[in-house]
Amino acid sequence: MKKIIADIKYKFLSLIVPKAVKTRPQNITVPKDAKTFYDFQLKSIEGKIIDFTIYKGKKVLIVNIASQCGFTPQYEELEELYQKHNDKLVIIGFPANNFGGQEPGSNEEIATFCQRNFGLSFQLFEKSSVVKNAEQNPLYQWLSNKEQNGWNNKAPNWNFCKYLINEKGELIKFYNSSVKPMSPEIIKEL
Repeated sequence: MKKIIADIKYKFLSLIVPKAVKTRPQNITVPKDAKTFYDFQLKSIEGKIIDFTIYKGKKVLIVNIASQCGFTPQYEELEELYQKHNDKLVIIGFPANNFGGQEPGSNEEIATFCQRNFGLSFQLFEKSSVVKNAEQNPLYQWLSNKEQNGWNNKAPNWNFCKYLINEKGELIKFYNSSVKPMSPEIIKEL
């Protein structure tokens, strides 16, 4: 019964959240003094500092996540995508309570929920804000500010928005929540 309700919620949300993909224009270069993806160091959900240079040479899919959202079933596809392509793709999740209060738990509660219900094995980071405000996570400041990333000003407008970083640490795509992790739009980029 829970699965049926989740499927109905997902289908409804897919209708109201537009399916959008924003792509980095080919003629854009990031200014030399701009921060790159590899310059970040952030705390994992377990409280350990992660230096993003460990992701060099792989594509990185960044997702803002929430445990009580109609898009929460995307956890299954995120894990499937990671298991099938972890030789060339890293997925990192950022829990955020910005949209509808759908991630109210502590870091420990979020980690337990994700492991128990979805068996997630990709890296999660500590809960933070992903929207443009004074508390916005520094990575999301970079992702949603074209003066920093070279082309994109789009911040998440709901849970499960996705950003794709190429092997050089450049932001190349933005996907709205309705774009599923195993969709052709994402798979073709791998």
